[in-house]
Amino acid sequence: MNNLKDGFLNFFKKETIFSISLILAIVSCFFVLPNKDYLNYINWETIILLFAIMIIVEILKNLSVFEILVRKLLDKVKNTRGLVLFLVFTCFFSSIFITNDVSLIIFVPFTLLALKKMERVDLIIFAVSLETIAANVGCMVLPIGAPHNIVMYTVSHIPFQSFFLLLLPYIIVSVAFLIILSFFIPSDEVSLPRFGKIEVEWEGFLKRVFLGVDYYLLLTFIALFVLIGNLQCIPFFNSLFKQWIIGNEVIFGIISSQVISNVPAAILLSGFSSNYESIIVGINIGGLGTLIASMANLISYKILAREFNDFKIRYLTVFTVLNIALLLILLAVYFLTN
Repeated sequence: MNNLKDGFLNFFKKETIFSISLILAIVSCFFVLPNKDYLNYINWETIILLFAIMIIVEILKNLSVFEILVRKLLDKVKNTRGLVLFLVFTCFFSSIFITNDVSLIIFVPFTLLALKKMERVDLIIFAVSLETIAANVGCMVLPIGAPHNIVMYTVSHIPFQSFFLLLLPYIIVSVAFLIILSFFIPSDEVSLPRFGKIEVEWEGFLKRVFLGVDYYLLLTFIALFVLIGNLQCIPFFNSLFKQWIIGNEVIFGIISSQVISNVPAAILLSGFSSNYESIIVGINIGGLGTLIASMANLISYKILAREFNDFKIRYLTVFTVLNIALLLILLAVYFLTN
């Protein structure tokens, strides 16, 4: 019995967002009994698009495409500032195409390895903090850059160009913020370490690709769609959420992201308001801030804490200060441009 309990607790800790989403969806089913309309709750276009992107990314990851490119480009780095800036903008540009979560899963461990081998552990906290911000900013460029933007893209049907132009002011300011912060990094000469030879393992390739897909993320989306669909059918919650959200999409998007992360926030807001442009701005700015504001934030933290447990408190402090600073700057940009 204790083993079963421990198993549930470990699963809950590992897949917290999915577990909470599933529990809430099940509870909502007691108020709106399951029926054929449940299938209409789910945005299948989002699920299929996200699954397709995950498969493509897993193929590229198992072919070591990203690591090969980074290693080749690293040869041009001359100093510590250039190295950190290179790693930060690698996360920025890669998150445009392979999502912010996957970008950090690939490049944060690479960063830890590189800085550890160079005996520049002192740069890790600042570098990973900037990488996480960069990934959250880079995912704004295209609607396929993050799960929350995939949701908004499929719900709103806003064209790629319009999506990009909507978030362009925030992207420009954020990139400037990252570049300015890079000047706080010492410009010492670097001697890059020798990395092992990259070999692609072909045996079981397709199996690894399909096993690498985050199916719990897909199930989280389905559970959240069911939850929001049921809340829309309950008059009290329908009226309450519309009253809170409509006209306050940006602020509510930012605040709700800090508490439930921006993926559930995107599904929640788009279920009660059709002001999609404001929702997109709110949940993207809202990805900055607390550790749980974006799933990408948690990914970086977990990777760093696993390798450097003593850095957890210092990392949280630096990460939170930088994120809140940029969040407030971008909020000021919003008010100045609207």
